[in-house]
Amino acid sequence: MKQVAIAVDKLITPEILKPARYLGNELGAVHKSWESATVRWVLTYPEVYEVGASNLGHIILYNILNAQPKQLCDRSYLPAPDLAAKLRATQTPLFALESRRPLTDFDILGFSLSYELGATNILEMLNLAGIPLTWQERADLDYPLIFAGGQTATSNPEPYADFLDFIALGDGEELLPEIGLIIAEGKKANLSKTELLLDLAQIPGVYVPRFYDMAADGSVHPNRSDVPTRILRRVATPIPAYAVGLVPYVETVHDRLTVEIRRGCTRGCRFCQPGMLTRPATDVEPSKVVEAIEKGMRQTGYNEFSLLSLSCSDYLSLPAVGMEVKNRLKNDNISLSLPSQRVDRFDEDIANIIGGTRKSGLTFAPEAGTQRMRDIVNKGLTNEELLRGVKTAWEQGWDKIKLYFMIGLPGETDADVIGIAETIRWLRRECTAKGRKRLNFTVTVSNFTPKPHTPFQWHSVSTSEFLRKQELLRNEFRRLKGVKVNYTDVRISAMEDFLGRGDRRLASVVRRAWELGAGMDSWWESLERAFAAWETAIAESDLTWKYRQVENGEWNVMETTAETLEQTSLLDAPLPWDHLNTGIDKNWLKTDLQRALEAATIPDCSYASCSHCGVCGIDLGHNVVYEAPPIPEFTGHFQPNQNKVQRLRVWFGKQGEMRLVSHLDLVRLFDRAVRRAALPISFTGGYHPGPRISIASALSLGNSSSSEIVDFELTERLEIELFREKLAAQLPKDLPLYQVEEIDLKAPAANKLLDKSEYLLTVEVADATVQEWKTWIDAVISSTEIWWEKTTKSGKKRQINLRERLFDLQLESYQDDRIILRYRGSCRQDGTLLQPENVIYMLEEKSQRELQLLHAHRQQLILEDG
Repeated sequence: MKQVAIAVDKLITPEILKPARYLGNELGAVHKSWESATVRWVLTYPEVYEVGASNLGHIILYNILNAQPKQLCDRSYLPAPDLAAKLRATQTPLFALESRRPLTDFDILGFSLSYELGATNILEMLNLAGIPLTWQERADLDYPLIFAGGQTATSNPEPYADFLDFIALGDGEELLPEIGLIIAEGKKANLSKTELLLDLAQIPGVYVPRFYDMAADGSVHPNRSDVPTRILRRVATPIPAYAVGLVPYVETVHDRLTVEIRRGCTRGCRFCQPGMLTRPATDVEPSKVVEAIEKGMRQTGYNEFSLLSLSCSDYLSLPAVGMEVKNRLKNDNISLSLPSQRVDRFDEDIANIIGGTRKSGLTFAPEAGTQRMRDIVNKGLTNEELLRGVKTAWEQGWDKIKLYFMIGLPGETDADVIGIAETIRWLRRECTAKGRKRLNFTVTVSNFTPKPHTPFQWHSVSTSEFLRKQELLRNEFRRLKGVKVNYTDVRISAMEDFLGRGDRRLASVVRRAWELGAGMDSWWESLERAFAAWETAIAESDLTWKYRQVENGEWNVMETTAETLEQTSLLDAPLPWDHLNTGIDKNWLKTDLQRALEAATIPDCSYASCSHCGVCGIDLGHNVVYEAPPIPEFTGHFQPNQNKVQRLRVWFGKQGEMRLVSHLDLVRLFDRAVRRAALPISFTGGYHPGPRISIASALSLGNSSSSEIVDFELTERLEIELFREKLAAQLPKDLPLYQVEEIDLKAPAANKLLDKSEYLLTVEVADATVQEWKTWIDAVISSTEIWWEKTTKSGKKRQINLRERLFDLQLESYQDDRIILRYRGSCRQDGTLLQPENVIYMLEEKSQRELQLLHAHRQQLILEDG
């Protein structure tokens, strides 16, 4: 039975951490008619909102599905522990953000499974939604179809197959709309779930686990004749326009516009699963990238954008595109960030487009510390290229660089491990000059885990060896200054390996680990508890032997020779993912493994001859590479316009759901609104220039207001009404503008003139009469001292006389044990402030009763000259 929309206002309260992330009212959120939609989706990202809402793939698919006629796409994310507890305590099912309906009301729920350990979060969300965890338990009952996509789902979905009705392999831009059409037809024909899934199984890229069985050797085969023996991975061309969408009110992990410039990588790094699973490589046409960025920055109001690719530097048009965008947006204080880059392609052109007033971080991934190891993994990077790239960055003004390395790679010796420290010591020595700060590094050392569909998928690692090699490095780095080193926990790496190359037998382990508390909140807040859950789950299964192979190592492929490797039957043994057709020829992977034994490299097939991996053809297409256009002339970095020609003071309200947006998020919201409105805002100077927007007083989270004040300083004069219209058009309806007036440029800022504030408080207490309330109010008013102990930021205790901060207190109205009080108190920026909670404290002191503050509304902010 379908349920009505959930009363979110009773769940999402100020006591919940960052309540604004659950409102579904962000800029770019799509609210389509529920009744007119034939197919209703939820894209359920199994991480907290800050991670999911900034994920580019999530945004693109959300926009694409909502562009389909008669289809509706909503969103849901993993609730933080506080909301999850509240949902369970109130027996409220997990809901979708826009419609605020239970997830069970929808036709289909799609999860992104991007890393191995994320599966427990999927189970957590299903449980919170009141949905049985496995397809066997759901059977033909009236529950939504549950599917997963993403890198891990495409790589090896077998450990998670029991939980999913189907898996979407590869790119979803074309695949998901096709799925939607089949579901629409199936609903019209009143098909059973089995019949519907059988129709879906005919779509290339859709894998339905219930139609396949696992053999004793772990391999997977169809259990009926009308489904494909192997399921083909889908490939789609990137469409940058769909990247422009959600602008969250809370700060997210990637709080910027992100535009994809190249999908796929053909470098052929032998450890890299994304590089194998995203072939062929497809460049986005440079003009479309520039158009998407310029349009996106104007529409979103972001002050930063990122160009996304597995290897941004391999996008030959990067310098030209970056420079063109930088020149076009030169006066908007826009910065560009790039993910990890190829250090061998880093040059002055790229330095110019990411440098400037606000330099973004710079990250390179040499992966290995010696040339021999880089050749074994086919990194395609020489020591000379490494030095040239790092030195260019240092010469262009960077004094700190992040570097990524791996240990435990096939064929690695202790000398290779120590080579990581020696490489950094060498780079620091080469990047020195008189009068210049020495180059510092932040180094991340991760543990290599073999991945399916790569040449190293047959290799076995040993976590005990990881621990020994980490200690080797720690000893080396103790003698090296200017370097901060982070190490990946070997237990996480072991679990990723155990799950990533497992088969269907691991489903019971995943479920038991979730039952014992493994999940997102556990991994990052209590690693010990989470790992204990996984260890217990493994111990309770019959798979402990399999995990011990990960701990101690099963066999080292690099200890064989090319000849014996070719003869061994280990490479011919069935693998749990052999039924997934990624396009990569398994025999090519064997051949490339033999090349690794000889430390032989192969060139990047996007720019050199074909490597014959098997991908290119009718099914998956071919590499698409655009020649680099001419690089526009560099017109210089952003220079903040500090002219102040006009100053406007705005009175606004903070109503409805916007009361759940924090003060810092409100500051960011105004910044983006001004950018979208193209208002000529003045900037501060200094290293981090910012717009001259000043909000007078921070309103406590959850309080509403009809008297907030914000000052704007402009570089050119605008008619007041025009300013008001432009700004109001870019603000949410719950941030109404009441008044705009021009003030003198030399007048003090509003926050320096603050004197008093007036609040309306809604308070509840059982069995209290109007006369009692009047008596308590009179007792407060007649007092000269009511002391309250305050703890300062430094931890010191301080006694404060609250009564001297109160100027007026009146009973406004009374009804059904609820009373509305009006008070006027101090609101000075020197810290002399009377908060609503302080008034409640004074009344409790005089009444000796427990009062409950239901709501506080700021009625007025009163300035000294007001």
